[in-house]
Amino acid sequence: MAGRLLKVSSVATAVVASSGFYLYNHKLDPNDISLVRFGRAAATTAVISYDYMTSLKHVEYGSEEYWALKSQVHRRSAERLRNLCCANRGTFIKLSDLFISFDVKPQGAASLAQVHKAVLHDGRTVAVKVQHPKVQTQSSKDIVVMEVLLNMVHWLFPDFAFMWLVEEAKKNMPVELDFLNEGRNAEKVAVMLAHFPWLKVPKIHWDLSTRRILTMDFAEGGQVNDRDYMRRHSINVNEISQNLGKMYSEMIFVHGFVHCDPHPGNVLVRRCPNTKKTEIVLLDHGLYQILLPDFRLSYCRLWQSLIKGDLNGIERYSRRLGAGDLYPLFACVLTARSWTSVNAGIGNTPVTHSEDVEIRSNAALYLPQISDLLNRVPRQMLLLLKTNDLLRGIETTLQTRAASSSFINMSRCCTRALARHKRSKAQSRARRLQITMSESLTLWQISLYELFLWVKGSTLGGWVGSLLSCLHYTH
Repeated sequence: MAGRLLKVSSVATAVVASSGFYLYNHKLDPNDISLVRFGRAAATTAVISYDYMTSLKHVEYGSEEYWALKSQVHRRSAERLRNLCCANRGTFIKLSDLFISFDVKPQGAASLAQVHKAVLHDGRTVAVKVQHPKVQTQSSKDIVVMEVLLNMVHWLFPDFAFMWLVEEAKKNMPVELDFLNEGRNAEKVAVMLAHFPWLKVPKIHWDLSTRRILTMDFAEGGQVNDRDYMRRHSINVNEISQNLGKMYSEMIFVHGFVHCDPHPGNVLVRRCPNTKKTEIVLLDHGLYQILLPDFRLSYCRLWQSLIKGDLNGIERYSRRLGAGDLYPLFACVLTARSWTSVNAGIGNTPVTHSEDVEIRSNAALYLPQISDLLNRVPRQMLLLLKTNDLLRGIETTLQTRAASSSFINMSRCCTRALARHKRSKAQSRARRLQITMSESLTLWQISLYELFLWVKGSTLGGWVGSLLSCLHYTH
């Protein structure tokens, strides 16, 4: 018994002595974190030692009372050490200290994280995104395995060069695993698109967020490709598709800051409980692509050429974006349209089932050329192609892909982006005024064309068409 107490008291003495030596050799700074931690450790050790010496001093060693009392002392010591770790590292915190309730069963789970629903002490409901414990280590191993496999495939089939997949994974994985970066992206896009009243980005709770945990307002709704949910809640499918096109056209062409993971689980639709208006909720802001100005402007001009069927423009701007002689294939990959439709202008030719079958059939035939193309274009283009495919899949599910509204929104955003760039380069006020007037005229023409399409597709348009047919027949 005396030996154990001697060991404990010796540890306490050593800690106190080393604390004194530390303070003697260092200038005292109350804000020094190491000093604060050292002091906590010394104080905790002293308290534990005193507890052992006083609690067991008058108890016979080996008796039942001794073992019961020693168990209590051990529990108290463990609690003090736990509190010390909590104070020094800030990691051991009870969920009840932060939340009234916390659903253990996740609302949703993915490869990197899972999301839990919780209620704060002030009554607000939040979503807590928690990164899987070993995902950082495992993701590094996965990238190595992917690199080895792709090298093997390239060795067996030299025409299939997909090493850019590894490069993109190495670059993007650390970004996606930093949840603080995701929070900053969410706040940036919320401010950037604040002029869209129907777009909601959940508010981030920074005091409850770290690099591996992100807490935000909880948002309910149906997935953007769930037609049954929209029908049950009287949500207009065409309105959702049009607003989705507006949102992404604004990101890509005007701001060059693009949410690159718009799969249905990250885009929710709902009716606002207060206003009863339709809203889109944008989630998962871990991966954004920042487009360089020259790339963005060339991309704007390319899409304008694709919509109009300007073959010279398609070739010029496709080459600027790195497609080279593969510009016809690039145009087809970018739009998922046949070269015949590209020639006619994709804004003038609706998507047909036969064209979709043709595209799918030709994709396998041109796989080596597609591989070559993907290795040529800038890395920024790869995430844009992925984004285009995800959006196209949503439009296909909603059966709104043949609608011309998406091209109208793209034309508006391209016009605004190019006009803003020209104004920034203009040397005189007169030139800036001229650019603004030209922009206004073009936007007015686009609006007029949109009105024409609306009238053509409405009941009124049908009546007018029938009337004109009758007049033609009588003459």
